[in-house]
Amino acid sequence: MTDTGFLSDLPLAGELVATGFAGWSPELRAEFEAHAHDGAVGSRLLSENDRVRVWEIRLAPGERWHAHRHVLDYFWTAVTAGRSRQHTSDGTTREVAYTAGETRHFTFAEGQYLLHDIENAGATELVFTTVEHLDSANAPLPLEGA
Repeated sequence: MTDTGFLSDLPLAGELVATGFAGWSPELRAEFEAHAHDGAVGSRLLSENDRVRVWEIRLAPGERWHAHRHVLDYFWTAVTAGRSRQHTSDGTTREVAYTAGETRHFTFAEGQYLLHDIENAGATELVFTTVEHLDSANAPLPLEGA
């Protein structure tokens, strides 16, 4: 099994609400396996050049973006305020509240990654912009879900 201890050093948002895959359905676990190397980190690719990929995630209340794997250095900015529930491949579940304009930056060493999903757990549309840096320590992954 891959060591995921570095996940605790990432700037993951929110409150830890479960560990050890508690509450994960067999379907959710299967989705994580099926999308373990899916590099589509947003629901819409807005722009790409030789330096960056710019993504949007736009989720209606109750809507999810499937499991996806971050391997490139990136940052996200919450365009709207809202709430989410996220599952991470280490078996944790987090609930997160966002303010409009909130931004988090992530850096990955060679071989490191973040595999997670996101579900809008709030009552209003949740929108993010994510910017990936293509000159990161890891090569970009295929864009299965884009």
